[in-house]
Amino acid sequence: MRSLATSFRRLLWHACRPVLIMGVGLLVAGHIDAQIPASEYVQRRAALASTLEDGVLIARGAGEPVLDYSAFFQSPNFLYLTGYREPAATLVLTKRGSDARWTLFVQKKVPAVEVWSGQRNGAAQATELTGIPARHSDELDSVLDSLLSANPREYVVADIAESGDTLNKDDVFVRELRAKHPSAGIAGANNALRQLRAVKSPAELELLRKAIAISMEGHRAAMRAIEPGMNEFEIQALVEYTFRRNGADRPGYASIVGSGPNGTTLHYNRDDRYMQAGDMMVMDVGALYRGYSADITRSFPVSGTFTPEQKAIYQIVREAQATAERNAKPGAQWRSVSDSASRAIAAGLARLGLIESADATYECGAAGAPRQCSQLSLYYMHGLGHGIGLEVHDPDQFYLTGSIGVGSAFTIEPGVYVRGNLLEIIPDTPGNRALKEKIAPVVKRYANIGVRIEDDYLVTPNGTEWSSCGLPREIEEIEALMQETYSGPTRRDATMVEWYRAPDGAAGAAPAAPVAPPAGCRPKM
Repeated sequence: MRSLATSFRRLLWHACRPVLIMGVGLLVAGHIDAQIPASEYVQRRAALASTLEDGVLIARGAGEPVLDYSAFFQSPNFLYLTGYREPAATLVLTKRGSDARWTLFVQKKVPAVEVWSGQRNGAAQATELTGIPARHSDELDSVLDSLLSANPREYVVADIAESGDTLNKDDVFVRELRAKHPSAGIAGANNALRQLRAVKSPAELELLRKAIAISMEGHRAAMRAIEPGMNEFEIQALVEYTFRRNGADRPGYASIVGSGPNGTTLHYNRDDRYMQAGDMMVMDVGALYRGYSADITRSFPVSGTFTPEQKAIYQIVREAQATAERNAKPGAQWRSVSDSASRAIAAGLARLGLIESADATYECGAAGAPRQCSQLSLYYMHGLGHGIGLEVHDPDQFYLTGSIGVGSAFTIEPGVYVRGNLLEIIPDTPGNRALKEKIAPVVKRYANIGVRIEDDYLVTPNGTEWSSCGLPREIEEIEALMQETYSGPTRRDATMVEWYRAPDGAAGAAPAAPVAPPAGCRPKM
């Protein structure tokens, strides 16, 4: 039998869809399948082709994992264009004027190999699943040789990490192509694809809502279960179990479960410290659902009750998030949204005495080349937020135009991190010594308190939707949730997020019910 708290949460969950931060009011509940329809993939490919001159485009899917125990996940760009989820596939476009022809090259069906790696679709089923004429991969080299001999221009969609490194050996592939076809001009098509991916369709937004809903369940489970003496990896395991139990593909990124001093490291993911009473926990975890990743962070006291110092830092971050949230309207300049949050954090840090004033600076830079840096950057050193989608850091419209627009999907995640060794980070210069002496006792008081609050937002024609609403983020809400009796992981709520079976390699058939956030989630203005 479900607890009263669980029943109440479900009642709230189905009460509305969704609450808008800015817009004309509540959206009327409507049916949006979580499946990306085949027609949308056709439109995506046509839109990409329209940006290219005549020539040949090659988009390679992810290869088979090298390690037997690694799961396969498709490359985001390839998935965006095809919806095809089988390894070692390649998409080829030949364009001549208005004639754009796509071909999908896939693995053959080989029963002896499938004993080890599972059934493969083969060309016939790949065509049935995607609507793209398919051939077998062993024909790819000869087809490319023929095409590139007749076409002077070639485009490649490379699988590129945020660091700029190519994944899936795309850099090797391009080098070999250049060596084999030296007269062919090879250009990248990633920027064109990036512009398309920056605008999310209604079907993509619905998949993100489901990823966000699952992520919220993981956060709730952690807040209820955590207590002093536990290890960070216990919470990590619980969160990721909750993701999978509710139908997520996997975590969207390495789970950040950082207690005490670990909460002041932005991308901490070792998750192996024993937590102590008095620690703050910074938990940045998000589920990947059908290829789309949420990204949510909550910060809360391991003991279940905030200390005065933790409250002070937390409230600064929460005020900054609320300020940014109020400004994140469709059409707003992202820079102005970010600046509003930075001003709120700077004012709060100045009140506590962690910085000398809201616009104070200190001497930074390399020895012999000093420059002035904001004292704010000692505690808040990352951006306000980023796009979400097929990647946890996905392209968004404000990357390209500077403005939030319909189809944007992004996070707002201000933070303050008081590192225990902060004074060692500040260069020991004559100009900085007075600052270090002045703030030393305050830094000691707030040392090892890290706070980040991150929520997810989707922009529809009706306004900006706070999609992770309902997950506690006010101090009193967090403390109330953490006081609930924890009796183990809750059962999957199929009425909230349903998993579904699909043919191997297909995008899949979707559950009918759209995801709706809880009532009472309007941001405090």
